[in-house]
Amino acid sequence: MQVYCIISDERAYRAKSTAIFSTVLKRMGIKGAYVPFKVAPDQLGQALQSLRVLNIAGANITVPYKEAVTPYMDILSEGANIIGAINTIVLNGDKLKGYNTNAIGFMDALSYAGFDPENKSAMVFGTGGAARAVVFILNWLRTRTIYVAGRNETKMQEMVSTFGGEARPLSSLEGQQIPVDIVINATSVSSQNESPEMAGLIGSLELPSCEMVVDLNYDRPENFWKKMAENKEIRFMDGLMPLAYQARRTFALWTGLQVPPEEFVSVIEGD
Repeated sequence: MQVYCIISDERAYRAKSTAIFSTVLKRMGIKGAYVPFKVAPDQLGQALQSLRVLNIAGANITVPYKEAVTPYMDILSEGANIIGAINTIVLNGDKLKGYNTNAIGFMDALSYAGFDPENKSAMVFGTGGAARAVVFILNWLRTRTIYVAGRNETKMQEMVSTFGGEARPLSSLEGQQIPVDIVINATSVSSQNESPEMAGLIGSLELPSCEMVVDLNYDRPENFWKKMAENKEIRFMDGLMPLAYQARRTFALWTGLQVPPEEFVSVIEGD
């Protein structure tokens, strides 16, 4: 029997990953269990060492630890090394290898939605691990122009110097016309009660040529990204499809099985 887990703060208990992986393991006839672990920031290193001690076959890493766990890995995949953030760990013998399936999962989700970013323009909100994965894959997919919007000037500049693009401080966007084809929220904020200021800013944007809005979060009440898209008659996709596709990639790393994406999508859609 194999044991897998997700590591986060209290959000580990709310993540849909537990239901997704538990269901797919059962459907594929694999004897395994998937459990959530809430870990305090000052115990992260101990938690990762425990993966070896407890013979945890694989782990998911989600906010707020996608970047913080990288120094604890014995090996990083090429993508994880470039992006500087991981969301998947595989235990190989006594070695922890970190991967990033966020980037390729996001690519798969865009394909599912019928959006091709080649020669298009994009604005990515956020400077954390999820944002780094998105900017990385958009560049790889030959997106013409990428704007990175955030509060932390240092992190924005580091991202654009690493991956390309142009930094746009959030304070400069209020009421502005943003000439992009797609907007992606890679911050952890999506509802009014999480950040009234961010909700007001997003509601004030003018997006005359935008074809799609993507919010990598899901299950947020009164999602202001969705509301903004609906008000402007722009297609909207939340984080459930990217989650399904990155989960498929993670499952293959853990088990070697190439499971059809429909298996993961159906769990999310409640089939």
